[in-house]
Formats: sequence, C-alpha cells, structure tokens
Amino acid sequence: MAITLRSRREIELMRKAGAVVSDVLLKLKEIAEPGMTTARLDSIALQMTADAGAEALFKGVRNPSARYPFPGAICASINEQVVHGIPSEDTKLSNGDILSIDFGVRLNGYCADSAITTAIGEISESRRRLMEVTEHVLEIAIEKSAPAVKWSQVAAEMQQYAESAGFSVVKDYVGHGIGRKMHEEPRVPNFVSDELVANDIVLAEGMVLAIEPMINSGTSAVRTLQNGWTVVTRDGKPSAHFEHTIVISSNGCEILTVKGNK
Repeated sequence: MAITLRSRREIELMRKAGAVVSDVLLKLKEIAEPGMTTARLDSIALQMTADAGAEALFKGVRNPSARYPFPGAICASINEQVVHGIPSEDTKLSNGDILSIDFGVRLNGYCADSAITTAIGEISESRRRLMEVTEHVLEIAIEKSAPAVKWSQVAAEMQQYAESAGFSVVKDYVGHGIGRKMHEEPRVPNFVSDELVANDIVLAEGMVLAIEPMINSGTSAVRTLQNGWTVVTRDGKPSAHFEHTIVISSNGCEILTVKGNK
C-alpha cells in the first residue's frame, strides 16, 4: 500500500481547495430550507465552484453499477439516504428532514472533500441526537490523529462512541486518502475489523486523509437503489454523515476543509 506524504507546498494547495469546499458547504447549509429542491442547491454549488476557478470532483464520476455518470456537483442524501443522493428538481426538502451534503473540488491539481448533515426546519430530538453523535465521532478522529498513532486505535474509539450511544457504524463505505485524486490510499475505516488489525495504518506527518463517519439510527446494513448510486439504510431509519479532509502535522493534525484557510 503506497501512501503519499505531502509536501508543505502541496498541503497549502489542498488548503486552498479545502477553503472552497468549506465556503460552498457553509452557503448550502445557510440556505437549505423546506420547499427548496436539491437541484437548486447543486446549481449554487456549481456556480460557486466555477467562480473559485475549481472543478467539482463528483460530477461525471463513473460507477460500474450505474448506467450513467454521477450527475451532480454535490451528493444530497435525505433521511434514510446514507450517501450518493442525486440532486433533482423533483426532490424538495421538507420540514423535519435531515440532509447530508457531500462535496469536493479540485483546485490547481489538488483535491479536498468534506460533508455535513444539516437540519431542515424543525427536526425530531432523535434526529438531532444522531447528527450530534455523528459529528462527535468525526471530532474524536480529529482529536486522536497524530504521528505514530495506529489508525485501529482511532477507529476503535470512533466505533465505541457511536455504538455506546445506541447507533451503528456503516461498514460498506469508509474514508480515504486524498491528494491529486479524490480517492487515494489508504482506506480509512470508521470501525475496527480483522483486516484493519492485520494491515494497520500508522499515521505519519504529511499524510492527508478524508475522514467520513456515516452513522445509522438502526442497523448498519445498507443497500443501493436501482439508480446504481444512492445508498440507503436497509431498515429505512435515518443516517448522518460528516467529513473533513485533514493533514497529519508534527504534533497532531490540522483540518484543511475549514473556512478561513485560504
């Protein structure tokens, strides 16, 4: 497994890409409201991406299981949709929904990727708690990531927190390395498995990771809809998704997908 350690110059370029991602997600979170279509959110993301001189990472990505490339700049996944929800003029947000928005760009040859889950109008306490727990799972990973730390130790704490709160960790989809391409080595699971223990990742300065826990209210089992893209929970219960691109630094890690890092 070849993991690329990024130079300071490369990290600064990824930081600039991360700032674009952050700006777009903050804007979409601000304007997402009942009655708005997910296609409208997508068009705004595309315009902001173009204005920044960047390229939307997801648009046009191919999947052997789907009949067509991914059509959106964002993944817009509502309620029981875990990831890869397709933006559509036919999909309007409703009061009480939770919306996961996953978004990435390439700028000057380097990528950044992030995701948020946001409340649409007034949501139930159970859905709010799901969002809070999922975001905290990501915060645990960020807090624990540092040079010489084994990823299995981080993943164990992420999984333990989510499961102790009564939720389940999606195991079919994991985080990833990121750099010149959206998906690079290593695969970064949010749970511990025999495979991870046998092939553990030792974090090192300059390693750039997109960490993205997906947490379900019910079972961890998921399935893919007939469109070949959208992943939903098998039991129809809600799911939440948070993600940041981070770089391992000399004494911990730094988030690259935050506003103000231009």
